[in-house]
Amino acid sequence: MQLQLQPQVWDFNLCLTATYLILSLFISFTFALPSASLESMEMDASSADDGRIRTGTVWTATAHAFTAIVGSGILALPWSVAQLGWILGPFFLVFFAAVTYYIAILLCDCYRTPDPVKGRRNYTYMDAVRALLGPKHVLISGIMQYSMLWGIMIGFTITTAISTATIKRSACFHEKGANAKCKVSGNSYMLAFGALEILLSQFPNLEKVTFLSVISTLTSLAYALIALCLSIAKFSIQHEAKGTIKVAMAGEDLATSTKIWQVFQALGNIAFSYTYSMLLLEIQDTLKSPQAENKAMKRVTLYAIGGTALFYTSLGCMGYAAFGADVPGNYLTGFYKPLWLVDIANLAVIIHLIVGYQVFAQTIFAMNEKSLATRWQAHGSFFNKIYTVRLQCKQDYSFQFTPSRLLLRTANIKRGDSTWIMFQVLSLLCLVVSLVSVIGSVAGMLEHLKHAQLFHINL
Repeated sequence: MQLQLQPQVWDFNLCLTATYLILSLFISFTFALPSASLESMEMDASSADDGRIRTGTVWTATAHAFTAIVGSGILALPWSVAQLGWILGPFFLVFFAAVTYYIAILLCDCYRTPDPVKGRRNYTYMDAVRALLGPKHVLISGIMQYSMLWGIMIGFTITTAISTATIKRSACFHEKGANAKCKVSGNSYMLAFGALEILLSQFPNLEKVTFLSVISTLTSLAYALIALCLSIAKFSIQHEAKGTIKVAMAGEDLATSTKIWQVFQALGNIAFSYTYSMLLLEIQDTLKSPQAENKAMKRVTLYAIGGTALFYTSLGCMGYAAFGADVPGNYLTGFYKPLWLVDIANLAVIIHLIVGYQVFAQTIFAMNEKSLATRWQAHGSFFNKIYTVRLQCKQDYSFQFTPSRLLLRTANIKRGDSTWIMFQVLSLLCLVVSLVSVIGSVAGMLEHLKHAQLFHINL
């Protein structure tokens, strides 16, 4: 699909200038803050109650959170809105932002237990599961968390190869014309991506890759702004908003069942695009004392999810208005002109994925290295020490408890009250969305496998 843009209707130099100015203001604001400077963070670092020196601030944590939330999946949101229509599409973009924010706010208070301000630290998501739910739930939660992280990292690898191949293919189109046959393989680019990640993985922990998160945030803003500008340009040419309020109307030649599967995929795309709970506590663990970590992380969550929701809603709706039912799955592939601007956007995607990969990988590295280190401390804290109570009757009875388990489980939410009902409804809703998105994704995968080759990425 070609897009012929008229210079008198839209000035792409103005578009690029606007993008540059916004990014420049963001960079200036970020680095003008003393707390965001790496040097000042080292000087202002304070030793926490566990003896570890942390240097993170609200702004560095926000950069990590943006990197964890905003991925190249933002470019699939216009397609997702197209499957759901003008009513349900924008609604779910806002709805899942609100649900994610609410869940994240609750999770911020789980960093310390039993008291969210002075309690014992839970350094990771699995530590919080162990403290709040008990060791029996750690295995299944760990499998889910790290499967998600591995899946995201695999997706980053494939998407980087596709974006790099797209730049090469656009150069071919520029040289030979838009109707030329320009086939490009992405296999070599995946190998190059892996080599780069081996080098970047030498950073010791999440705190030491803060500058990578800043770069990732800036580049994600760059390609999102370019995509938004291209959408506005196309919309300004056609002078009308395309699309419909009906659901499952994208793709006239598709079977009804395929359209339903795509609706399910769209729901999963939108719901998953906001998720960062699998890294929230790991990011919170980088915040320095004496600030209350839960309050600081709630500010981070507000900034990150609020800003993300603004970008998601703008691009999703504007992209759908520009293309209607014909919006591509990867939004940038819908534009071939101006080539230089599209190439800049794809280059920003590549840089974002290369550096953002480490935010997810560092959590896995930390888990692996921790398992190889000493597992047991010489003395446990009071709240985690196991106490045994013996009762003598005709037979000796005994039961074990820890003060943290005793306090937490007696102060849990009561079954049947309004909060408990709300949690159950949210859990059921998320379960339904997860199930239907899995069904839709599997159906889509089976369809694509009919034309796929193992270990080959061809564009």
